[in-house]
Amino acid sequence: MSVAKPSSQANLPRLSLLSAALLLLSACGGGRPDVATEPNLAPLASATTTLQLQTDDLPSAAAQTEVKPAFHVAPLLLDEPGDGDRLNPNASALSGPRRQSVPAELSSLSTRGLTVQTLEAASRSHALSVNTSASTGVSPMAGSGVVSTYSPAQIRAAYGLPALPVAGASLTAAQAAQLGAGQTVYIVDAYHDPYIAAELAAFNSKFGLPTCTTKAIASSTALPLAAASSKACEFSQVYSTPAGGMTASAPAYNSGWATEIALDVQWAHAIAPLARIVLIESADASLNALLGAVKLANAMGPGVVSMSFGANEGTYTASVDAAFAAAKMSYLAATGDSGAAVSWPAVSPNVLAVSGTSLTYSGTGTRSELTWSGTGGGVSAYTATPSYQKSTVPGMGTPLRRSVADVAFNADPSTGQYVAVLTSSGGAVNWISAGGTSLATPQWAGLLAVANAVRAQVAKPVLGQAHGALYASIASVPGNYAAAFADINKGSNGTCASCAAKIGYDTATGLGTPNAASLLSQLSGVAAPVSAPVVTPASISGQVGKALSFTASASGPNALSFSLSAAPAGMTIAASTGVVSWPSPAAGSYAVSVIAKDAKTGLSGQAVYSVNIAAAPAPVAPTVSAANLTGKPGVALSYSLITSAANPLTYSLSAAPSGMTVSSSGVLSWAKPVLGSYSVTVTVKDGKTGLSGQALISVKIAASGPQITAPAVSGVAGKPLSALISISDPGVSAVSISISGVPLGMMFSANGMNITASWAKPITGSYTLKIVVQDSTGQTATASLPITVSAK
Repeated sequence: MSVAKPSSQANLPRLSLLSAALLLLSACGGGRPDVATEPNLAPLASATTTLQLQTDDLPSAAAQTEVKPAFHVAPLLLDEPGDGDRLNPNASALSGPRRQSVPAELSSLSTRGLTVQTLEAASRSHALSVNTSASTGVSPMAGSGVVSTYSPAQIRAAYGLPALPVAGASLTAAQAAQLGAGQTVYIVDAYHDPYIAAELAAFNSKFGLPTCTTKAIASSTALPLAAASSKACEFSQVYSTPAGGMTASAPAYNSGWATEIALDVQWAHAIAPLARIVLIESADASLNALLGAVKLANAMGPGVVSMSFGANEGTYTASVDAAFAAAKMSYLAATGDSGAAVSWPAVSPNVLAVSGTSLTYSGTGTRSELTWSGTGGGVSAYTATPSYQKSTVPGMGTPLRRSVADVAFNADPSTGQYVAVLTSSGGAVNWISAGGTSLATPQWAGLLAVANAVRAQVAKPVLGQAHGALYASIASVPGNYAAAFADINKGSNGTCASCAAKIGYDTATGLGTPNAASLLSQLSGVAAPVSAPVVTPASISGQVGKALSFTASASGPNALSFSLSAAPAGMTIAASTGVVSWPSPAAGSYAVSVIAKDAKTGLSGQAVYSVNIAAAPAPVAPTVSAANLTGKPGVALSYSLITSAANPLTYSLSAAPSGMTVSSSGVLSWAKPVLGSYSVTVTVKDGKTGLSGQALISVKIAASGPQITAPAVSGVAGKPLSALISISDPGVSAVSISISGVPLGMMFSANGMNITASWAKPITGSYTLKIVVQDSTGQTATASLPITVSAK
């Protein structure tokens, strides 16, 4: 693929969008081709240049590269479904799924891309081995694992879609709109399924679904297409060219892609039974060919495009987003089936990314779901955060880049859905239990087609890109969100930190799965959304041994009843008041869901209360801080001890010198310190608990050291002069004095601590006496005495 030269800049070089290694696609959203390197894209010449995509300039290696489809099928051929739904299409709606054991000989088969041909070959191989070993008396192994498979009526009931009409029923325009009448679903797939019309007919007949008239669209047909029928289903199969046109030449048959096509068409029809379905088959599974199919859908006119394929995302993805930007078009893609990963086209901000769940539904009550472990999802490494993914969406936080998935639907092949498959013209119909996010995607496409049909009834335009409505109008409004979606907060699609489903948005299942009645009502705007109760989360702290009680904060339009989920033993909540009680809390941290249910509407809201119970504090011993004290001999010393205690203290001293005491208030005193260094241990005792603490107080009592006073003197040559040297050093017993630099003829006399220097006949010059004093404690001092003698 390349970008055409704008007429205003004819001399710009052609721009290659991506390398061959990144053009590999796989059905079901998430192939993992072996990619060694990824190319750098040349920058656009101008941010305002208008560009038009062309589909005829991909590198030849990319144009010829295909990968196998990656949908999932349970490893068994199903028994033919019963005929209960043939006359009454809702007969199975009140029962649970059909359960069938997986034969031992097939249990080791991978579900990824499994086809009828592979299952039949495995069964034949096993039959031969059994015949060979019959004479040995070896018994065949029992089956392992059980697969649950749902009918269209059961899926519609589980997700809240209206009941199917009986054959020949006369429908009002509003009833027909609830079945997608007047809208078009484009199924984009690779290769060719020559049996698709017969497979769809068999599917419809078995489950009592409205039949679809096969309507040929000639390759020369002028586009856009005429409006779809407002009363009946029409089915068309066309073949695209890489340039986005039509051709009369059918692509080659491929059993894997044919299975993908069968499940896409049948389940888009099961959700929107009166919508027109246009199957667009590309010549192969390259990016070049499949983008041509999308381009053809854009040219055919308003509708919903379902894409059950994907490739590893890369730096190329933004360059092909224009393919998903046509007016009045909605685009949906599978997130992939390899666990936590991000794939294209689901990662495009213009595409609704559909992930998968594992469904449990008994035919009555509400469904339950958890994250299917194989579903794709994660945070893009390349695509910027779109404007609709805001922090106002519960659980969203502040994403670094585009997060997928957006929404989810049943996708686990072990909780799969019936699909009719033919392997030859006129042959018997085979029934499989299909899954994968490629199954979830066409069902969401059917939902959007129904929403568009209902909007048309009230003269509203089609949704186009539905992200704004789903994130801003629904998910950002607590009551709307709780009514329109089942929040999937169990399970995970990997071991990464963000792989686990949680309350609100998560990458594994997006906003959740649809509560179809409320979702369609909100998307179409036909009726005001029902407001669900809102519970305000909180953090609660308590302590072992102290009864805990708090009131949950919740609001709603009607009376509420309260319940708890994941509460620790002994914690209860008053159903009518929301008062939570825990008489004997146990130490630990607990995430307790408080659920408030509207007594009138039955809608529920919930929030997590984080409850942290601290252990009862053990008695703490008092503390006293160590200290280093200094003082002078004979000068009173006083110091207030620094302590920490819950109760009053008593004080005592150990190894204290004579005369040192400590008061009842913790004041250390010594009236007449004696020269020396002392290590005194202070003990503080808690008067209530009896616990005690100690610290070492280091005390050093030292003289200040000798001080020398020796002012400079001057004189005249031949005339006597004298200088006074005074020494002070309180508290010492003796001092030693050394004087150097003494001129010839100078004499010294001492009187106590004063020394007089006398010079009877000074000689002209400048002299400096250096005086060093050392006392009996070993401390020293040095001073200089300048003497200047001038001439006569």
